[in-house]
Amino acid sequence: MISINLNHSPQITSDLIQRYYNEVDLSFGVETSLTVMLEKLAQSDELKFPYFADLTQEDWQKPLELDIYITDPSEGQQLNFEARQKDYATNILSYPSDLPIEMINILPTTMLGELVICHEVVEKQAHEQGKSVKQHLTHLLVHGILHLLGFDHELGENERIEMENFEIEILSKLGINNPYE
Repeated sequence: MISINLNHSPQITSDLIQRYYNEVDLSFGVETSLTVMLEKLAQSDELKFPYFADLTQEDWQKPLELDIYITDPSEGQQLNFEARQKDYATNILSYPSDLPIEMINILPTTMLGELVICHEVVEKQAHEQGKSVKQHLTHLLVHGILHLLGFDHELGENERIEMENFEIEILSKLGINNPYE
């Protein structure tokens, strides 16, 4: 269903990648997120994925592709400033695909976009919140996938509630408790 292209900055060790970013765990979290959301899309005439509003149910049957890049705080800060004008390293950045529907239709896969994860920030937040790094990382992957589809909790209260409810539902299917309680 989905192909994940994982890359990392030279400062990230292969041990860290093997420990936290193995293909099986990443694929399971991403595929569960997409399965839940595609089921919701199929069941509702009202739900749309804002960044992929022109895609039909048939279009979603094509293989999907996602890039994930693991970075260090220095590069993460630089990327966050370039993308959001915020001068600090954040846990995850989402760069949705901006391909026009005409391109998506002729390509063999549908590119969702890229998630950039600053592992050191993820690890620090997990410890501060009393969670395992893997649980927090899984939550952020779900969060990032929703952003790639076009959902945005920063647009208003209704959007925040909608996105959090999607996250809670997906995370429950992954065996992770509600992160907002």
